[in-house]
Amino acid sequence: MRTVRILTAAALAAGGVLGMAGAALADTPSASASASPGGKASGPTEAGTAFRTATAIRPGQRATAEASTGDYLYWVVPLDSGQRATVKATVKLPPAANRHSASTWQLDVYDGLRRRQACTYGTQQAAAAKEAASVELSCTLRTVRPGAEPWANDPLPGSYYVRLTVVGVAEEDLGLPVRAEVEASTRDTGGAFAVDGALAKPLVPGIGKTAQAGSGSSAQPAALGEPADGWSGGRWSDRWIWTAAGGVLGALAGIFGYSLTRGRGRPSGVPPRG
Repeated sequence: MRTVRILTAAALAAGGVLGMAGAALADTPSASASASPGGKASGPTEAGTAFRTATAIRPGQRATAEASTGDYLYWVVPLDSGQRATVKATVKLPPAANRHSASTWQLDVYDGLRRRQACTYGTQQAAAAKEAASVELSCTLRTVRPGAEPWANDPLPGSYYVRLTVVGVAEEDLGLPVRAEVEASTRDTGGAFAVDGALAKPLVPGIGKTAQAGSGSSAQPAALGEPADGWSGGRWSDRWIWTAAGGVLGALAGIFGYSLTRGRGRPSGVPPRG
């Protein structure tokens, strides 16, 4: 009976740890924004023309911009460790009667060090026929890591710049008006991609000046500087919970094995000593 009570207590402890894991994953905060009539969160209605003037957006927002064919359009979105981002863009083209030829559009994503990040999958470059009304592009990045070796090109927490432009078009079509829509969505990958190291500061423009500034200085805009729920910095992941659950299950297996091998006491046919 004592062994049964021990096994029951261990099983309840393991169930409690697994329950905490599920609750922690369910309670993970996410960025929120006001929804637009189309079901997407409302975003800015303009785009920057360079890295320094990139328009800040948050994951889940749909940004729009009126531009001309040939313009470079820039947006910037904060991505934290453990997130896998997918950037989608739609370009609504001028009427076919006003265009002279087909066009090719390209979507690029750069990290806080302005290193071009490779897309794991998606249509990063797409051609639009002369009769096409729009063209769609997408890019799914690798999972953002909390830290990496200096020589590695791994995506790190910080600001990510989205650039949209046309790379092939007839000279007569340059300057024609277009409408661009961009949206960045994220998915948390959990502790499977967690590592022990972490950056001291995320790769955000001006993060060093902001940290050294006094209380009287103006702070960096939250939309550009960090996600809505702050930077995690790699200090916590669900890997800790599953490690604790594995320890409890290992102890449970040890107790059960001991109960099987220790026997039931003195055999009935052996008389007691003395």
